[in-house]
Amino acid sequence: MSIGASEDSERKRPATIGCNNIKRYEHPMTVTTPATISDPPTDYPHEWEQNAVLKDGGTVRLRPIVPSDAPALQAFVKNMSTESSYFRFFRVKKQLEPKELEQFTQLDYDVQMAFVAIVDGNLVGIGRYNSDDCPDGFAEAAFTVADDMQGKGIGTLLVYRIAAYARAHDIKGFRAFVLADNHAMMRVFRNAGFSMHRDVDQGVYTVEIDTEQSDAVLEAEGRAEQIAIAASVMPLFYPTSIAVIGASRNKESIGGRLFNNIINADYNGPVYPVNPKAAVVRSIHSYASVLDIPGSVDLAFIVVPSLYVNDVVRECAEKGVRGVVVISAGFSETGEAGSEMERELLNIVRDAGMRMVGPNCMGLQNTDPAVSLDGQFGPIMPRPGNVSMSSQSGALGLAILDYATHLNIGISTFVSVGNKADVAGDDLLLFWEGDPNTDVILLYLESFGNPRRFSRIARRIAKKKPIVAVKSGRTMAGARAASSHTGSLASLDVAVDALFRQSGVIRVSTLEELFDVTALLANQPVPQGDRVAVVTNAGGPAILAVDALVSQGLRVPEFSQALQAELRGFLSDEAAVANPVDMIAAAGPDQYRQAIDVLLLSDEVDALITLFIPASDVGVSATATAIREAGEASPDDKTFLCVYMQSGGAPTELSSPDVGFPTFAFPERAAKALRKATTYAEWLARPEGKFIEFDDIDAAGARYVIDAVFGRTDDGIDDEGIWLDPDAVDTLLEAYGIAIPRAQVVTNIEDAVAFGEELGGPIVLKVISPSAVHKSDVGGVALDISGPGAIEAAYEQVTGAVPDPEGVLVQEFVSGGHEVLIGMVEDPTFGPLIVFGLGGVFVELIGDVVFRIHPLTDLVASEMIREVKSAKLLEGYRGGEPGDIDAVIDTLLRVSALIEDLPEIIEMDLNPVKVGTPGSGVRIVDARIKVRPTDGTWMPSRTHLPSKI
Repeated sequence: MSIGASEDSERKRPATIGCNNIKRYEHPMTVTTPATISDPPTDYPHEWEQNAVLKDGGTVRLRPIVPSDAPALQAFVKNMSTESSYFRFFRVKKQLEPKELEQFTQLDYDVQMAFVAIVDGNLVGIGRYNSDDCPDGFAEAAFTVADDMQGKGIGTLLVYRIAAYARAHDIKGFRAFVLADNHAMMRVFRNAGFSMHRDVDQGVYTVEIDTEQSDAVLEAEGRAEQIAIAASVMPLFYPTSIAVIGASRNKESIGGRLFNNIINADYNGPVYPVNPKAAVVRSIHSYASVLDIPGSVDLAFIVVPSLYVNDVVRECAEKGVRGVVVISAGFSETGEAGSEMERELLNIVRDAGMRMVGPNCMGLQNTDPAVSLDGQFGPIMPRPGNVSMSSQSGALGLAILDYATHLNIGISTFVSVGNKADVAGDDLLLFWEGDPNTDVILLYLESFGNPRRFSRIARRIAKKKPIVAVKSGRTMAGARAASSHTGSLASLDVAVDALFRQSGVIRVSTLEELFDVTALLANQPVPQGDRVAVVTNAGGPAILAVDALVSQGLRVPEFSQALQAELRGFLSDEAAVANPVDMIAAAGPDQYRQAIDVLLLSDEVDALITLFIPASDVGVSATATAIREAGEASPDDKTFLCVYMQSGGAPTELSSPDVGFPTFAFPERAAKALRKATTYAEWLARPEGKFIEFDDIDAAGARYVIDAVFGRTDDGIDDEGIWLDPDAVDTLLEAYGIAIPRAQVVTNIEDAVAFGEELGGPIVLKVISPSAVHKSDVGGVALDISGPGAIEAAYEQVTGAVPDPEGVLVQEFVSGGHEVLIGMVEDPTFGPLIVFGLGGVFVELIGDVVFRIHPLTDLVASEMIREVKSAKLLEGYRGGEPGDIDAVIDTLLRVSALIEDLPEIIEMDLNPVKVGTPGSGVRIVDARIKVRPTDGTWMPSRTHLPSKI
């Protein structure tokens, strides 16, 4: 097979790639003209299709090749230049034979696979592999990009896509034979982060490319994604020209207000009003259509009735507009008819390579003086600052801008994403990642598009810039019905919380808290620790502050004798100096200045809260000035906050826009904001966890069990799935090294007695019944049973407890140890959620559990155990026997590995899990696993992939 995706537009060179037999497989390598696809096929799982962003900001669609692509593929070969054809096929070849076309387009999506790249309806690239006759795990592969589309990243995207698919099919690498002067192909692999080994012989390199998704690959993938997405949305924030389609002379209309805002903000570029019913809008010549505008248009704001939007956007595409902001409502938020219009709108946008904000949005703003863009219809243009914000709610966006202005929080960029049909929070995060004007990112979210992508992006960006988010919909009303302990404990809010926690996103509950945390992070460094000092001129507020800090898990340590003596050197004899420092009501500017200076320079303090309660109007300005000067002089490694308690608000000295620290009205708000900032600092400081790979698992055996279950099930399995029988559950757990007691399913008393005697000790009997979800609730479990007579009676008891007994699980009785729960439930939006907590029959009543999103690292597994309150029991609480925590961590990681390898698993309940003493391991006493078929064997949603829009 061959490979020849040259990214060099000046000189193209082919390369061949193959297995040890160095098989030459004729496949088009380098072409000059893209070929048009008339009927894009859909006979493959929709999840296999990907829309990605290119380096120039355009978009490309990647999907599997299908038989109907044959004419486009033939044109692909026909348009190759003579030189390209020779270098590819070692002879001039202008068409593929019918048998070759069939061979290239009719694939089994397993041994043979190919993805095509489509831009503007044209086939512009292809990547394929063939693992036939490759016993060593290396497959033949080929990559091709049209001449005029090279240099845009299409080849790299195809490499990532086909490599991800190959990994899922146990292909460990590609082996290439590359001509010595084909540096471009080498560069594609190297820049993609893949490790390579190469040898040269007679001018031909033999190159082995490892398809493993290493840290280097992920880093390169993320870097390419960030560059492409940032370039694609740049015209939205830095347009060189703007058209307002629907600009109105009525200043009270949305179109009128939007147009006036753009003009009033002194946008640095030409603005073209488009209104077929008005010759002039605000003294500016108007145009009947965007196509009539004589100059180019970078960005178009669309404010027309929804029925006309799609036609207007088509005209924008024809004009060459690079970005659109669709203010108009009446799309997916209105029902199925609106959703269909929105899908058509999105296709128009993507086919044209445009980016779109909206529809049903309020617009966007960029306060950078280089552009000065107020592209929204609200009344507020905030002052410039270092905070960027996205809101999914337009009306709430108006309130957010008003509140930010009131609190003197400067805004860099603001976006109301509306229905986020195209541009969503992920894209904005990638733009803000490299934006020098953005230091803090705020998000108001109502829903997630691709939570896994969000998590991957946010985790990287949060290492450099704090992300603060409000996610609405926290109530249990959003929890889906479930039929296990694990499922009943899960909810949408649990998933969101787990996602944010693992990604380093600072989650807040209210808009007030959002701005409190933002005001702190936008002006002060993150705390270096949790030690907080409090200085005040009133004892009561100081007590409230200390209570609030301690309740938030922060420390208010007593100062050393040396530090106390230093404070006494300039404070009155009545002052308290242990912490909090109560300087009493007579304290003035000098005392505040000196106390703040001393405490901020002390190595006993990480953060300082200064409280000021004016006893009278006398000296307020001087004291506030002293606090401001001392606070703004704080070292870079100390966090400074101020609390000014008076109904009239803080004086100008503490509330003007250029004050370098936040001032709060109450100590409780300051304490909450500081706790969020401290938690974020702790996340920043923690080490990176590792994904553990086990070498003692039997993945093939586990796969056989799942395939056998679906193979023998004649009736269709709906989305609810089916519960595996106990034998299948035990086989799966054993295949992944998860310890279970000896057990056997029986259907009569005689077999129950016989197996009980074979075990030779006390046993447990559990009824198998479709109606018994929680067997202990209905009397379907008998514990610690010994002797034939007792076994017979227990058998009658458990089978008589349900109307539909299908058998009885007879199991070795495991006594003693701590009981914990380990489980998993598949969230339809977030994917698999893994749970750990106190186990047994009271798990739902007590609710002492913690969830994390799969997959788990060793660090995350350890954190899960430490987070639950009952973790102290495993540590040997009050002289009790400790548990084998290492074995619990190992089990959590093995469960994560099982879930990764078998995406058919949608629910799992291991409860109770008996935890022995350190070194003795764990035993799974009861286990239930639910499965359902997946569409194909590859699930991109569970893998890290290039940008998906």
